[in-house]
Amino acid sequence: MIAPNYPENEAERLHALKTLEILDTTHEERFDRITRMAKRMFGVSISLVSLVDENRQWFKSKQGLDATETPRDISFCGHAINGDEIFIVPNAIEDERFHDNPLVTENPNIRFYAGYPLKLRLGINIGTLCIIDDKPREMDEEDKQLLRDLGAMIEQEVRSIQMATLDELTLISNRRGFLSLAEHTRKFASRKEMSLTTILFDLNKFKAINDTYGHHEGDYVLKKFAQVLLDTIRECDVAGRWGGDEFVALITDSNDQKVKAVLERLKRNIDILNKANDKPFNIEYSAGVAHFNHYSELPMEAMIEQADAEMYKQKRGARNG
Repeated sequence: MIAPNYPENEAERLHALKTLEILDTTHEERFDRITRMAKRMFGVSISLVSLVDENRQWFKSKQGLDATETPRDISFCGHAINGDEIFIVPNAIEDERFHDNPLVTENPNIRFYAGYPLKLRLGINIGTLCIIDDKPREMDEEDKQLLRDLGAMIEQEVRSIQMATLDELTLISNRRGFLSLAEHTRKFASRKEMSLTTILFDLNKFKAINDTYGHHEGDYVLKKFAQVLLDTIRECDVAGRWGGDEFVALITDSNDQKVKAVLERLKRNIDILNKANDKPFNIEYSAGVAHFNHYSELPMEAMIEQADAEMYKQKRGARNG
Protein backbone atom coordinates (compact mmCIF):
# COMPACT_ATOMS: atom_id res chain seq x y z
CA MET A 1 0.00 0.00 0.00
CA ILE A 2 1.17 3.53 -0.78
CA ALA A 3 -0.08 6.27 1.52
CA PRO A 4 -1.19 9.51 -0.15
CA ASN A 5 1.19 12.45 -0.33
CA TYR A 6 0.29 15.74 1.33
CA PRO A 7 -0.33 18.74 -0.95
CA GLU A 8 2.37 21.43 -0.89
CA ASN A 9 -0.16 23.95 0.40
CA GLU A 10 -1.46 21.61 3.11
CA ALA A 11 -1.52 24.28 5.84
CA GLU A 12 -3.50 26.69 3.65
CA ARG A 13 -5.81 23.88 2.57
CA LEU A 14 -6.54 22.79 6.15
CA HIS A 15 -7.15 26.38 7.23
CA ALA A 16 -9.65 26.89 4.42
CA LEU A 17 -11.42 23.65 5.31
CA LYS A 18 -11.70 24.48 8.99
CA THR A 19 -12.95 28.03 8.42
CA LEU A 20 -15.95 26.53 6.62
CA GLU A 21 -17.02 25.03 9.96
CA ILE A 22 -18.48 22.08 8.10
CA LEU A 23 -16.55 19.21 9.70
CA ASP A 24 -18.54 17.02 12.11
CA THR A 25 -21.81 18.72 11.26
CA THR A 26 -25.05 16.87 10.66
CA HIS A 27 -26.17 15.64 7.25
CA GLU A 28 -27.85 18.13 4.94
CA GLU A 29 -30.38 17.45 2.22
CA ARG A 30 -28.55 19.59 -0.33
CA PHE A 31 -25.55 17.23 -0.18
CA ASP A 32 -27.49 14.00 0.42
CA ARG A 33 -29.64 14.58 -2.64
CA ILE A 34 -26.56 14.79 -4.87
CA THR A 35 -24.92 11.66 -3.43
CA ARG A 36 -28.22 9.82 -3.89
CA MET A 37 -28.30 11.05 -7.49
CA ALA A 38 -24.70 9.89 -8.04
CA LYS A 39 -25.35 6.44 -6.57
CA ARG A 40 -28.43 5.98 -8.72
CA MET A 41 -27.07 7.44 -11.95
CA PHE A 42 -23.85 5.42 -11.89
CA GLY A 43 -25.36 2.26 -10.39
CA VAL A 44 -22.62 1.97 -7.76
CA SER A 45 -22.83 0.63 -4.22
CA ILE A 46 -21.38 3.72 -2.48
CA SER A 47 -21.28 7.46 -3.09
CA LEU A 48 -19.71 9.99 -0.72
CA VAL A 49 -18.88 13.60 -0.12
CA SER A 50 -15.55 13.14 1.63
CA LEU A 51 -13.68 16.00 3.32
CA VAL A 52 -9.98 15.33 3.91
CA ASP A 53 -8.95 16.61 7.34
CA GLU A 54 -5.47 16.49 8.87
CA ASN A 55 -5.52 12.80 9.83
CA ARG A 56 -8.81 11.50 8.50
CA GLN A 57 -11.36 11.67 5.75
CA TRP A 58 -14.79 12.56 7.10
CA PHE A 59 -18.01 11.98 5.20
CA LYS A 60 -20.35 14.95 5.00
CA SER A 61 -22.76 12.83 2.98
CA LYS A 62 -22.76 9.08 2.46
CA GLN A 63 -24.89 6.55 0.64
CA GLY A 64 -24.27 2.82 1.01
CA LEU A 65 -21.68 3.11 3.81
CA ASP A 66 -22.11 3.03 7.60
CA ALA A 67 -18.74 4.50 8.57
CA THR A 68 -18.55 8.24 9.22
CA GLU A 69 -14.78 8.53 8.64
CA THR A 70 -11.61 6.56 7.92
CA PRO A 71 -7.89 7.28 8.49
CA ARG A 72 -6.40 9.57 5.89
CA ASP A 73 -3.38 7.32 5.26
CA ILE A 74 -5.57 4.55 3.82
CA SER A 75 -7.96 6.87 1.99
CA PHE A 76 -8.40 6.96 -1.78
CA CYS A 77 -9.60 10.55 -1.48
CA GLY A 78 -6.24 11.55 0.02
CA HIS A 79 -4.73 10.69 -3.36
CA ALA A 80 -7.52 12.36 -5.31
CA ILE A 81 -7.07 15.82 -3.75
CA ASN A 82 -3.49 15.99 -5.07
CA GLY A 83 -4.79 16.60 -8.60
CA ASP A 84 -7.40 18.73 -10.26
CA GLU A 85 -8.95 16.04 -12.46
CA ILE A 86 -10.99 12.97 -11.64
CA PHE A 87 -8.89 10.30 -9.90
CA ILE A 88 -9.91 6.87 -11.21
CA VAL A 89 -8.94 3.39 -10.03
CA PRO A 90 -10.59 0.83 -12.34
CA ASN A 91 -9.56 -2.20 -10.28
CA ALA A 92 -7.92 -1.59 -6.90
CA ILE A 93 -6.84 -5.19 -6.44
CA GLU A 94 -4.53 -4.77 -9.47
CA ASP A 95 -3.19 -1.36 -8.41
CA GLU A 96 0.07 -1.40 -6.41
CA ARG A 97 -1.05 1.65 -4.44
CA PHE A 98 -4.15 -0.08 -3.10
CA HIS A 99 -4.03 -3.87 -3.57
CA ASP A 100 -3.28 -4.50 0.14
CA ASN A 101 -5.23 -1.52 1.48
CA PRO A 102 -7.63 -2.62 4.26
CA LEU A 103 -10.48 -0.85 2.46
CA VAL A 104 -9.77 -3.23 -0.44
CA THR A 105 -8.98 -6.46 1.39
CA GLU A 106 -11.76 -5.96 3.93
CA ASN A 107 -15.16 -4.29 4.01
CA PRO A 108 -16.24 -2.38 1.89
CA ASN A 109 -14.01 -4.38 -0.54
CA ILE A 110 -13.32 -1.49 -2.88
CA ARG A 111 -12.52 -2.42 -6.44
CA PHE A 112 -13.62 0.63 -8.44
CA TYR A 113 -13.09 4.21 -7.26
CA ALA A 114 -13.59 7.56 -8.96
CA GLY A 115 -13.17 10.82 -7.06
CA TYR A 116 -13.77 14.36 -8.27
CA PRO A 117 -11.61 16.80 -6.24
CA LEU A 118 -13.79 19.47 -4.65
CA LYS A 119 -12.25 22.89 -5.17
CA LEU A 120 -13.05 25.64 -2.72
CA ARG A 121 -10.98 27.96 -4.90
CA LEU A 122 -8.08 27.55 -7.31
CA GLY A 123 -5.46 25.26 -5.78
CA ILE A 124 -7.50 24.46 -2.65
CA ASN A 125 -9.00 20.96 -2.81
CA ILE A 126 -10.89 20.16 0.38
CA GLY A 127 -12.19 16.70 -0.47
CA THR A 128 -14.02 14.74 -3.12
CA LEU A 129 -17.31 13.63 -4.50
CA CYS A 130 -16.54 9.98 -5.04
CA ILE A 131 -18.29 6.86 -6.30
CA ILE A 132 -17.20 3.38 -5.22
CA ASP A 133 -18.11 -0.16 -6.23
CA ASP A 134 -17.08 -3.66 -5.19
CA LYS A 135 -16.68 -4.65 -8.85
CA PRO A 136 -14.08 -3.36 -11.36
CA ARG A 137 -15.41 -0.69 -13.72
CA GLU A 138 -14.35 1.73 -16.42
CA MET A 139 -15.53 5.28 -17.08
CA ASP A 140 -16.09 6.77 -20.51
CA GLU A 141 -15.94 10.50 -21.22
CA GLU A 142 -19.67 10.94 -20.73
CA ASP A 143 -19.46 9.33 -17.29
CA LYS A 144 -16.54 11.56 -16.36
CA GLN A 145 -18.42 14.67 -17.44
CA LEU A 146 -21.44 13.62 -15.38
CA LEU A 147 -19.27 13.18 -12.30
CA ARG A 148 -17.70 16.60 -12.95
CA ASP A 149 -21.17 18.14 -13.17
CA LEU A 150 -22.30 16.55 -9.92
CA GLY A 151 -19.02 17.59 -8.31
CA ALA A 152 -19.59 21.15 -9.49
CA MET A 153 -22.97 21.07 -7.75
CA ILE A 154 -21.28 20.07 -4.49
CA GLU A 155 -18.64 22.80 -4.96
CA GLN A 156 -21.30 25.41 -5.44
CA GLU A 157 -23.09 24.30 -2.29
CA VAL A 158 -19.85 24.38 -0.31
CA ARG A 159 -18.97 27.85 -1.56
CA SER A 160 -22.39 29.15 -0.64
CA ILE A 161 -22.52 27.42 2.73
CA GLN A 162 -22.54 30.76 4.49
CA MET A 163 -25.29 31.99 2.19
CA ALA A 164 -28.93 31.16 2.63
CA THR A 165 -29.50 28.52 -0.02
CA LEU A 166 -31.76 26.50 2.25
CA ASP A 167 -35.15 27.61 3.47
CA GLU A 168 -34.74 27.80 7.24
CA LEU A 169 -38.27 26.66 8.04
CA THR A 170 -38.75 23.71 5.69
CA LEU A 171 -35.06 22.74 5.31
CA ILE A 172 -35.39 22.29 1.56
CA SER A 173 -33.89 24.55 -1.08
CA ASN A 174 -35.11 28.11 -1.16
CA ARG A 175 -35.51 29.97 -4.47
CA ARG A 176 -31.77 30.60 -4.86
CA GLY A 177 -30.84 27.04 -3.93
CA PHE A 178 -33.46 25.58 -6.25
CA LEU A 179 -32.33 27.66 -9.21
CA SER A 180 -28.73 26.57 -8.64
CA LEU A 181 -29.57 22.87 -8.50
CA ALA A 182 -32.07 23.18 -11.32
CA GLU A 183 -29.51 24.77 -13.64
CA HIS A 184 -27.09 21.87 -13.20
CA THR A 185 -29.92 19.38 -13.65
CA ARG A 186 -31.00 21.21 -16.78
CA LYS A 187 -27.50 21.00 -18.29
CA PHE A 188 -27.41 17.27 -17.62
CA ALA A 189 -30.85 16.82 -19.18
CA SER A 190 -29.81 18.83 -22.24
CA ARG A 191 -26.69 16.71 -22.76
CA LYS A 192 -28.74 13.51 -22.39
CA GLU A 193 -31.54 14.95 -24.58
CA MET A 194 -34.06 14.52 -21.77
CA SER A 195 -37.29 16.48 -21.59
CA LEU A 196 -38.05 18.67 -18.56
CA THR A 197 -41.19 19.47 -16.62
CA THR A 198 -41.72 22.25 -14.11
CA ILE A 199 -44.48 21.88 -11.52
CA LEU A 200 -45.57 24.80 -9.38
CA PHE A 201 -47.56 24.05 -6.23
CA ASP A 202 -49.71 26.56 -4.38
CA LEU A 203 -51.13 25.71 -0.94
CA ASN A 204 -54.86 26.31 -0.88
CA LYS A 205 -56.54 28.07 2.07
CA PHE A 206 -53.12 28.76 3.58
CA LYS A 207 -53.98 32.30 4.66
CA ALA A 208 -57.16 31.05 6.31
CA ILE A 209 -55.17 28.48 8.30
CA ASN A 210 -52.76 31.18 9.46
CA ASP A 211 -55.57 33.58 10.36
CA THR A 212 -57.78 31.01 12.08
CA TYR A 213 -55.34 28.69 13.82
CA GLY A 214 -52.14 30.76 14.06
CA HIS A 215 -48.83 30.97 12.24
CA HIS A 216 -47.45 27.90 14.04
CA GLU A 217 -50.07 25.83 12.22
CA GLY A 218 -49.20 27.55 8.97
CA ASP A 219 -45.56 26.61 9.59
CA TYR A 220 -46.66 23.02 10.20
CA VAL A 221 -48.37 22.96 6.79
CA LEU A 222 -45.30 24.34 5.04
CA LYS A 223 -42.91 21.89 6.71
CA LYS A 224 -45.11 18.85 6.15
CA PHE A 225 -45.82 19.65 2.51
CA ALA A 226 -42.10 20.21 1.84
CA GLN A 227 -41.18 16.87 3.38
CA VAL A 228 -43.88 14.94 1.52
CA LEU A 229 -42.84 16.60 -1.74
CA LEU A 230 -39.21 15.57 -1.21
CA ASP A 231 -40.25 12.03 -0.33
CA THR A 232 -42.43 11.81 -3.45
CA ILE A 233 -40.08 12.91 -6.22
CA ARG A 234 -37.07 10.93 -7.41
CA GLU A 235 -33.56 11.52 -6.12
CA CYS A 236 -32.49 12.92 -9.48
CA ASP A 237 -35.25 15.54 -9.51
CA VAL A 238 -35.17 18.90 -7.72
CA ALA A 239 -37.65 20.60 -5.40
CA GLY A 240 -37.67 23.85 -3.47
CA ARG A 241 -39.77 26.47 -1.73
CA TRP A 242 -40.36 29.14 -4.34
CA GLY A 243 -41.64 31.65 -1.80
CA GLY A 244 -44.52 32.11 0.63
CA ASP A 245 -46.88 29.17 0.18
CA GLU A 246 -45.51 28.17 -3.23
CA PHE A 247 -43.26 25.19 -3.96
CA VAL A 248 -41.64 24.08 -7.20
CA ALA A 249 -40.27 20.86 -8.66
CA LEU A 250 -38.18 20.13 -11.76
CA ILE A 251 -38.73 16.66 -13.21
CA THR A 252 -36.30 15.23 -15.78
CA ASP A 253 -36.89 12.66 -18.52
CA SER A 254 -40.58 13.46 -18.21
CA ASN A 255 -43.82 13.08 -20.13
CA ASP A 256 -47.52 13.41 -19.33
CA GLN A 257 -47.76 9.88 -17.98
CA LYS A 258 -44.71 10.16 -15.71
CA VAL A 259 -45.76 13.53 -14.34
CA LYS A 260 -49.27 12.24 -13.76
CA ALA A 261 -47.76 9.39 -11.73
CA VAL A 262 -45.76 11.89 -9.64
CA LEU A 263 -48.86 13.97 -8.94
CA GLU A 264 -50.88 10.88 -8.05
CA ARG A 265 -48.19 9.75 -5.60
CA LEU A 266 -48.11 13.20 -4.04
CA LYS A 267 -51.90 13.27 -3.66
CA ARG A 268 -51.87 9.81 -2.12
CA ASN A 269 -49.13 10.77 0.34
CA ILE A 270 -50.86 14.02 1.32
CA ASP A 271 -54.13 12.12 1.81
CA ILE A 272 -52.34 9.68 4.12
CA LEU A 273 -50.87 12.59 6.07
CA ASN A 274 -54.24 14.32 6.39
CA LYS A 275 -55.90 11.16 7.67
CA ALA A 276 -53.11 10.54 10.18
CA ASN A 277 -52.97 14.01 11.76
CA ASP A 278 -55.38 15.42 14.32
CA LYS A 279 -55.57 18.91 12.86
CA PRO A 280 -58.87 20.75 12.32
CA PHE A 281 -57.85 21.31 8.69
CA ASN A 282 -56.46 19.41 5.74
CA ILE A 283 -53.40 20.28 3.68
CA GLU A 284 -54.71 21.18 0.23
CA TYR A 285 -52.88 22.42 -2.85
CA SER A 286 -53.14 23.22 -6.53
CA ALA A 287 -50.51 22.32 -9.14
CA GLY A 288 -49.58 23.74 -12.52
CA VAL A 289 -47.52 21.76 -15.02
CA ALA A 290 -45.42 22.94 -17.97
CA HIS A 291 -43.45 20.62 -20.29
CA PHE A 292 -40.29 21.56 -22.20
CA ASN A 293 -37.99 19.91 -24.73
CA HIS A 294 -34.35 19.42 -23.83
CA TYR A 295 -33.30 22.18 -26.25
CA SER A 296 -35.53 24.85 -24.66
CA GLU A 297 -33.57 28.04 -24.02
CA LEU A 298 -36.14 29.65 -21.73
CA PRO A 299 -34.72 30.84 -18.39
CA MET A 300 -35.76 28.65 -15.47
CA GLU A 301 -37.88 31.47 -14.03
CA ALA A 302 -39.81 31.67 -17.32
CA MET A 303 -40.37 27.91 -17.27
CA ILE A 304 -41.81 28.20 -13.78
CA GLU A 305 -43.98 31.14 -14.84
CA GLN A 306 -45.56 28.90 -17.48
CA ALA A 307 -46.37 26.33 -14.80
CA ASP A 308 -47.80 29.17 -12.70
CA ALA A 309 -50.04 30.23 -15.60
CA GLU A 310 -51.28 26.67 -16.04
CA MET A 311 -52.10 26.44 -12.34
CA TYR A 312 -54.19 29.59 -12.34
CA LYS A 313 -55.91 28.50 -15.54
CA GLN A 314 -57.02 25.34 -13.73
CA LYS A 315 -58.07 27.35 -10.68
CA ARG A 316 -60.24 29.61 -12.84
CA GLY A 317 -61.74 26.58 -14.50
CA ALA A 318 -62.56 25.06 -11.13
CA ARG A 319 -64.21 28.28 -9.92
CA ASN A 320 -66.28 28.41 -13.10
CA GLY A 321 -67.44 24.84 -12.54
